[in-house]
Amino acid sequence: QAHLVESGGGLVQPGGSLRLSCAASRSMFSIAVMGWYRQAPGKQRELVATITGSDRTNYADSVKGRFTISRDDAKKTVYLQMNSLKPDDTAVYYCSDRSTGIWGQGTQVTVSS
Repeated sequence: QAHLVESGGGLVQPGGSLRLSCAASRSMFSIAVMGWYRQAPGKQRELVATITGSDRTNYADSVKGRFTISRDDAKKTVYLQMNSLKPDDTAVYYCSDRSTGIWGQGTQVTVSS
């Protein structure tokens, strides 16, 4: 059974940093297109960043210059480094294998003073 498990969320002050991780279990992870999404209260889920098997990345305009997506194929893990966090970044962050449609359960990120 393939699955994704997110971790690394928590409470952080504005301007702080967090690194999220997403551990995958499926075969052929190295060619999977992976993504991070987030959903804030009362809002629809939105795409934050994607990364391809060739390490090509894309970011939402709202996080460009602050967030970095990366992957470690040996560990079958995708990361989201989040810097200069803002209260508007508060959301549940989800990892997705866009090649298979599998989603993780999400990890809460709260940015507050």
